[in-house]
Amino acid sequence: MRSETVSAASGKSILLVDLDPEPKSRVEGGGKAGSISGRDHGGLSRLRSSSLEIKEKEIREKGSEILREQLDTAKKELKLKDKECERLSQVRNQLEQELEELTASLFEEAHKMVHEANVKQAAAEKQLKEAQGKIDVLQAEVTALKTLVLTSTPSSPNRQLHPQLQPPGTRGAARHVRNKSASGAFTSSPGKPEPSSVSVAAKEHREMDSVLYAEFLLWKENPSVERSSVFLSRIYREDIGPCLSFTRSELSQLVQSAVENNSLTIEPVAMSALPVVKASAIECGGPKKCALSGMSRLCRHRIKLGDKGSYYYISPSSRARITAVCNFFTYIRYIQQGLVRHDAEQMFWEVMRLRREMTVAKLGFYLTDQG
Repeated sequence: MRSETVSAASGKSILLVDLDPEPKSRVEGGGKAGSISGRDHGGLSRLRSSSLEIKEKEIREKGSEILREQLDTAKKELKLKDKECERLSQVRNQLEQELEELTASLFEEAHKMVHEANVKQAAAEKQLKEAQGKIDVLQAEVTALKTLVLTSTPSSPNRQLHPQLQPPGTRGAARHVRNKSASGAFTSSPGKPEPSSVSVAAKEHREMDSVLYAEFLLWKENPSVERSSVFLSRIYREDIGPCLSFTRSELSQLVQSAVENNSLTIEPVAMSALPVVKASAIECGGPKKCALSGMSRLCRHRIKLGDKGSYYYISPSSRARITAVCNFFTYIRYIQQGLVRHDAEQMFWEVMRLRREMTVAKLGFYLTDQG
């Protein structure tokens, strides 16, 4: 007996069994009959062997066909897997490239943000230093203004704080006299000091106007330099407008705007700064024509409007009128800023006195500098 095993690609095994013919001795033992039957048995064995070979061949062919089919299927699957691996490899490469680009972009953006932050921080630190410096200056100015306002008012300046206001030979004496640089109501003779505002207020008779006082109290609740209030509207109409109304109306409007904006500068004209045109001009001490009134007058002062480079020479009368209005605006700004520590009635009478100065200056009365 013979057996063979055929292995297929699917992993299955086929067992082929070949039955050997009966032993020769068994066939030959029967004599003649035995020889006949032996021949018959041999032919049968050959038939069986032939049949088994055919079956074996068929089985092998079928196994080979199955193996080929399975091999083809495996090759197809391998190609699909190769394609999938190639696609995944491309996706991985693309993702790596995008990741590199994103990383580079993030680093660049972060560097840019850090640079901008550093620039802004430097600018902020610079602004902070400048602001601190301005705050220090403003605090010093406020302290000085408080000291000035608490000890001096436009009606009674403190000569101890302002020794330049005292005439020569009397500096050092603690007296309250009128500021000769400001516009005044009357001209005082040399050597005879004018009585202080406190003494004048004690001697003169005065009566409070209830309408004016009510308007002042209403303005004092929310003080402002805007002319929208009834209080300032009246003063603009009755005092400021007429006082700053000069022959040259266009320049007068510019002067009034500069006074309102606190951007007007008045300065004395030095002899060396005067233009040398004629000998008579030097002898007179300066230009002889007022830029505001147009009249021929000796001009020892000039004004500058804001940041403009032009200077305008003004006569003493024009200077007195401008100074009177400036004194009024200075006082109401002090009230607005809370620097005046007087009661409402004292503030009202000081405002009325400043209004009187504007009216008197408009009429042509002014003080001359002496000493």
